[in-house]
Amino acid sequence: MALGDRAILTMLTSTWQASIRRITRRRALRLTTEGTRFLLLTLAVAIAALNTGNNLFYLLLAMMLSLVVLSGLLSEQCVRRLEFHRHLPEYLFTNEPATLSLWVANRKSYVPSMSIRLLDVVAGQDFDRGIHLSHLAPRSSTLISYQLLVRRRGRYRFDGIHVVTPFPFGLFHKTALYSLEASILVCPEIIPLPELRLYELGAVGQDHTLARRGPGNSLYNLREFRPGDDSRAIHWMTTARTAKLMLKETETEDQRWVTVAMSTVAPVEEDRTFERALSVVASLLDLFLKGGYQVRLLLGDQEETLASGPEQFLQLLQPLALCERRPVTSTAVIQQKQVQALTESHGGLTILVLPWTGPGRHDVGTTVDYVISPQSHRDLFDAAESRLPA
Repeated sequence: MALGDRAILTMLTSTWQASIRRITRRRALRLTTEGTRFLLLTLAVAIAALNTGNNLFYLLLAMMLSLVVLSGLLSEQCVRRLEFHRHLPEYLFTNEPATLSLWVANRKSYVPSMSIRLLDVVAGQDFDRGIHLSHLAPRSSTLISYQLLVRRRGRYRFDGIHVVTPFPFGLFHKTALYSLEASILVCPEIIPLPELRLYELGAVGQDHTLARRGPGNSLYNLREFRPGDDSRAIHWMTTARTAKLMLKETETEDQRWVTVAMSTVAPVEEDRTFERALSVVASLLDLFLKGGYQVRLLLGDQEETLASGPEQFLQLLQPLALCERRPVTSTAVIQQKQVQALTESHGGLTILVLPWTGPGRHDVGTTVDYVISPQSHRDLFDAAESRLPA
């Protein structure tokens, strides 16, 4: 054999081996109960054929072996050349069902995909969402919706999709892996706040109303009319009394500030209380944003996050979803004093949420308007506890 032919043969062999490894790495085969019985029966027929030399046994054995080969070929055609796309929302809340969509397309030209199940692969584990397709015609696609319920906050990462089929005879379950990486932000759950607590917060917030010029109904100021001002805002009674064109300025209705701060220091045995505190904070943020407040969020020694209006809720949810509990150390307790300092450096209502009030906790002082802790607000923490996973 010439050197060039040998090099070509070596290249073709390596390419073929790489293709086989790639296919087998993404394929798995599992016997069903019926398949196990069928193989045992095939083995019995093979033993009978060898012992008796009867041609009928050999013919039956050949037919049974051909069924095994045919099952593997047809199941492979069912799971190959599929395409997937996920449609995910921006974020989810823990313990709250959400609807996700999965687009599936069969890219084969002539062969349909029959009796396939689709399993989500998350952190290396399969999760059955109840997605089953009995028939997907060649060169066709379909959109499937399913429910997802996540029990823990953070980044929920999808690794891919396992396509499983027992087609055609139910002897084997052929599985193919399709990589489809994606992630979604899972935020702390929003819990209903007791009416008594809402009244207390509303009463405290009334003391921090700041007057500011802007669109509204209340009178803010009267000034002389300038070129370019809206003539519809002229205050005619004052104009007649002063003999000058006077303009009425209104006071904006969106004028309230609130700072919600939370300590991130807690011992490991208070991890569930820490998760409950995050749900309380998320519920407070949702309440104030819907109430027209300008909101500032402080988590431990992290940088502050500002938001105004429900449409900016995601800006506050992201640090809450990714927040990590800090162990109780002298350094961590000292850093938590920055929460107190930052709440003092800004006007408006200040609320401090403490997931842990054990020994070594810093003093919150008197500048914080409202302090929420497991001891003083057991009803809030109990409402969050009832929704946490066991």
